Amino acid sequence: MSNRLRISKITSDKLAELQSPTNFTRNILVRLAIGLSLQDPSMPNLVNDKAPGGFDIDRFILTGEYDLVYKTLITQHAQREVSDEEYFPTLFNAHLERGIILLENEYKHAGNAEKFMINLLQK
Repeated sequence: MSNRLRISKITSDKLAELQSPTNFTRNILVRLAIGLSLQDPSMPNLVNDKAPGGFDIDRFILTGEYDLVYKTLITQHAQREVSDEEYFPTLFNAHLERGIILLENEYKHAGNAEKFMINLLQK
């Protein structure tokens, strides 16, 4: 069982770009991205978590005391039993990679941090 997640360079860059205007930490942005990805009923593409360039982050920092909630949501989304090894990092990372694109698009559409937060609250 892995408790570390390797985030791609592209996703790492997008998280850094969103941190400054929103004042959200990486873990909050990751949680928002996962939530947006879970709204899409299709399965996200699996990603290569061995690719160089991105950063590693601890599972507990990302999910905290709500790890079981995230696993349950991802399992329900997959509509099948998901092992702990498949949930983290495999499916979690797939949802993160898709979700960060959705989150970035939400920010671009909103145009500023205030509208971004209001739009996210309405989802």
